[in-house]
Amino acid sequence: MEWIDVHTHLNMLEKSPEETIKAARNVGVERIITIGTEPEDHDIVESIAAKHFPVVACTLGVHPHEAKKWTEDVSNKIKTKLNLPHVVAVGEIGLDYFYEHTDREKQKEVFRQQMSIAEEFNLPVEVHTRDAEEDTLEIVNEFKGRVRGIFHCFSSSRWLAEKGLDAGWNISISGIVTFKNADELREIVKFVPIDRIHVETDAPYLAPVPQRGKKNTPEFVVHTAEKVAELKGMDLRELSHQVKKNALDMFPKLSWH
Repeated sequence: MEWIDVHTHLNMLEKSPEETIKAARNVGVERIITIGTEPEDHDIVESIAAKHFPVVACTLGVHPHEAKKWTEDVSNKIKTKLNLPHVVAVGEIGLDYFYEHTDREKQKEVFRQQMSIAEEFNLPVEVHTRDAEEDTLEIVNEFKGRVRGIFHCFSSSRWLAEKGLDAGWNISISGIVTFKNADELREIVKFVPIDRIHVETDAPYLAPVPQRGKKNTPEFVVHTAEKVAELKGMDLRELSHQVKKNALDMFPKLSWH
């Protein structure tokens, strides 16, 4: 079985990328997408992917927490990297009204600008949304049919899942689905079409059961996949085949050779 962790942060982990990749591949995690979140980490993230592609690919984007750092220079620098073979998406972008480290209007402005960049380069996006469902959906729908993407680490409502699916978006499931208090998310996993679902770790955060209390790492995506397979009533091998196909459909620049 082969898995892909569609969202992780290799530059934030305690072990080196080389150690992390080796441990992940030992349990069948064949591909990892590591995520750019702010101007200061873009060069590091991109260099990790460049060194380890095609096992590692990356995204580049500015997270809503860091939206105040968005400038024309940042935009232009991202654009110079997006045609590289190992840069497979724009992300992590979106809205976060829970922490609101940047004011909401600035977050929305930066989100829209990065969606426009994704459209310009014909790339998918990885979106973070927290306590901002209506505004997130509004912006997603502004680009309907022109930009595709995933709601990463989905922990929002069934309403957003349904509306997002209607808009052509996919849902990525993290270790949260294994948590004791995640009944709503487990019900969402049951109804999301199997060709629209992904698995991820968001490492070093949100380690799944039975690894709770540890720092998360890409090899733990297998535990999340096991829970998704259980909820979907699927053989684990069948799920592996399907989420691999989903990843290739969503991120065409990923290589599986």
